[in-house]
Amino acid sequence: YTDWAWTSFVVFSISQSTMLVVGAIYHMLFTGVPGTATYYATIMTIYTWVAKGAWFALGYPYDFIVTPVWIPSAMLLDLTYWATRRNKHAAIIIGGTLVGLSLPIFNMINLLLVRDPREMAFKYPRPTLPPCMTPIEPQVGKFYNSPVALGSGAGAVLSVPIAALGAKLNTW
Repeated sequence: YTDWAWTSFVVFSISQSTMLVVGAIYHMLFTGVPGTATYYATIMTIYTWVAKGAWFALGYPYDFIVTPVWIPSAMLLDLTYWATRRNKHAAIIIGGTLVGLSLPIFNMINLLLVRDPREMAFKYPRPTLPPCMTPIEPQVGKFYNSPVALGSGAGAVLSVPIAALGAKLNTW
């Protein structure tokens, strides 16, 4: 629908496929536990649903943020690992290829179900924060000449030798 949407779809497809395959294969090869990719994908799905809930709480519509579809591709990866248990390189190559091909397809189907994103973007501009959450500019260097700051700095510097002297005096 727009250039930015296609670009972000491609970038996210590559990054999400890589995250799933590298993380899950690494974990499966060192633990030997099949089903790890599905577990990993479930955790990432929960995280993205939480992020979607946060955007929803900011006032955006429910389908403004699309949750990636991780789990079917992860199940294919686990199935590949189970089928190629004797050959770790085959698990990486075949499983990685299956995830790299299936995850973008599942996400494209997911994206096709979303209402027109340009309409959503202009209809729901970025909300402003309430006054209680507006950041306050930091007051850096404002009090460096004040007597209070000088006294507290001198007190901090002198407290260590005074404490050491007190400890020494206490041993007598």
